[in-house]
Amino acid sequence: MTSPVLDCTSFHEELRALAAELPKVPRADLHGFLDTAKEVSTRLPGDIAEALDRFNTHGNEDGYLLLRGLPVEPDEQLPGTPTSTPAPTDRELLTMEAMLALAGRRLGLHTGYQELRSGSVYHDVYPSPGAHHLSSETSETLLEFHTEMAYHVLQPNYVMLACSRADHERRAATLVGSVRKALPLLSDRTRAHLFERRMPCCVDVAFRGGVEDPGAIARVKPLYGDGGDPLLGYDRELLAPEEPADKEAVAALSDALDEVTEAVHLVPGDVLIIDNFRTTHARTPFSPRWDGHDRWLHRVYIRTDRFGQLSGGERAGDVIAFSPRR
Repeated sequence: MTSPVLDCTSFHEELRALAAELPKVPRADLHGFLDTAKEVSTRLPGDIAEALDRFNTHGNEDGYLLLRGLPVEPDEQLPGTPTSTPAPTDRELLTMEAMLALAGRRLGLHTGYQELRSGSVYHDVYPSPGAHHLSSETSETLLEFHTEMAYHVLQPNYVMLACSRADHERRAATLVGSVRKALPLLSDRTRAHLFERRMPCCVDVAFRGGVEDPGAIARVKPLYGDGGDPLLGYDRELLAPEEPADKEAVAALSDALDEVTEAVHLVPGDVLIIDNFRTTHARTPFSPRWDGHDRWLHRVYIRTDRFGQLSGGERAGDVIAFSPRR
């Protein structure tokens, strides 16, 4: 089996040169910045370009691709870990943001979601005191398994996470469970029951329209698409099956995903690309120190023309409104 990890250490010089071609203040004209990134991404080193293209076309059994050893600023040269969002529009480009631009544009279109993080496209992910347990800003509790925005008609094809700073103890792990690995663990009866069956699903806080708990306003299929190689719609916190047989089948799926889960400990210079149509992911707890050097990731969402996520005419950097799956 091919490893999902690509060591990019030997490409530092080439990657830094490509990053230097990008506009220095990306948020001043994000559409223009991402258009430039698209052109520059055609000149990525061959091994990286090939790995991205192959993953984009076929995916893999693990459900993720990890680009490890990318160039990144030494910790002392980075700004302090953010304490608010969104990032200032005049903040200069960080190296890991550049890597997200180049790798992301090789895959598809960076997309912002109107209700999430003020519609920003680049997200700083950092610990925040008192964060909601469903928020990526939580730290000392488990961020439970979820397919990102499985309840959204235009859910992203990929979730990309780039690491500028790891947590101090390097305890935090991103957990990834692949449906391609979990499927053989399910009985034929369970597979058949889950396939193409719409189940009630709640939505994340950002998409509730200011209502504290609007209930299950979406309907999600846990398995769908190609029966032999299905897509996954799973959220341990939000999927809300009502029928006993549905609950039993979802519990079996949950157990299978737990059994095949892989832990990825992100370190500075990592870009993790998660196949959001074939996986569920989570993050283990860690302890912030609130010293300006806490864990700092950068996140972008990528849509492609696969699985109906693009209709034509979209541009990288566009921001779209919420439309729940029915």
